[in-house]
Amino acid sequence: MQRIVPLETRFSELKELGFDPDAGSNVTLIPYPDVVARLAPYPALTLQQLDPGVRKCVEDQAACRGYLFHFERQGRRRTGSFWLDFLNIRRVTEVTGWSFDALVIVSNGTVLFRNFAGQPQIDRFERQSNPLGPLQPAGEAAGALLKR
Repeated sequence: MQRIVPLETRFSELKELGFDPDAGSNVTLIPYPDVVARLAPYPALTLQQLDPGVRKCVEDQAACRGYLFHFERQGRRRTGSFWLDFLNIRRVTEVTGWSFDALVIVSNGTVLFRNFAGQPQIDRFERQSNPLGPLQPAGEAAGALLKR
């Protein structure tokens, strides 16, 4: 991400740097109005207070587009009692991994602005409890009928 230099890097170079705008499911195209709403959210800000790349985007208007790249790797592993999990009474899943988001603003073939965020380490547990175990769906259906 550090190799993408605002106002210098060409749009065509992004693919070489690992940010392919045509990659598919991990890329979201952001139209100009949404780019302005994200990067200049307060109307009280003057144009001079904005980042030079964001300022250029506002000046270029419809020619300006944003690309939001989302990369993540997550592993899921069930833990706890085999029988409680198998009978759908109590399931505990350990989720580990990382995520990375990069926002790249482009206009007229040049990168104007870039920003990134993410979670370097994801480590959480998801717990699901069904007191009726394998009969839980039947109990929920009966409850729905009683509510009518």
